[in-house]
Amino acid sequence: MQSLCQPAATRAGAFRAGAAPRPQICARMTRLVVLAGTVSTNDFKNGLTVEVDSQPYKVVEFLHVKPGKGAAFVRSKLKNFFTGNVVEKTFRAGEMLNTADIQKREGQFTYAEGDTYVFMDTETYEETRLKKDDWAQYLKEGTTVQLLFYNGKVISVDIPQFMDLKVVATSPNVKGNTVSGGSKPATLETGAVVSVPLFINEGEILKIDTRTGAYLSRS
Repeated sequence: MQSLCQPAATRAGAFRAGAAPRPQICARMTRLVVLAGTVSTNDFKNGLTVEVDSQPYKVVEFLHVKPGKGAAFVRSKLKNFFTGNVVEKTFRAGEMLNTADIQKREGQFTYAEGDTYVFMDTETYEETRLKKDDWAQYLKEGTTVQLLFYNGKVISVDIPQFMDLKVVATSPNVKGNTVSGGSKPATLETGAVVSVPLFINEGEILKIDTRTGAYLSRS
């Protein structure tokens, strides 16, 4: 480890001729070590981002298992941000994993070309193209999103948890249907199909929870 050393200054400002050298003051230079974040498999939650085999994954599903004999373990489903594939992984209970270093920045969905979705970074105005994924089913043009960066590259997006979307197709409302009645499928303007109450009509704007696809209310 390197040191920077300088003679100690005297209050008078100078050494007397022939005097013994003053002790030196050494400022020790230390390297800045940045440790990756870690998480225990006991603390898994849906949406958590972790690194496995040097690749970023999102926890999609997990189950803590405590067998009658043997050690407890965690069975999980992880989605690879690069490939979009969902894999099953089993970890020891309490096993430590590195968290994926994901940065977020505001962006906007501008348009789609087939299965390619184009986003603009609202800070740099750079465009990013991503293949259609789960988030696309509730996404409409002009929506503000969070761009997810990994090693300086956009790998995915987070869309708002609640979206107001128009019903473009559903079976007609039947007189006498009430809020407490049954349900029926409805196709939204983004192409997503959700379950809605029987009294919902085409052309209505619905509030949808994009995490679950659940109908919440009419807007």
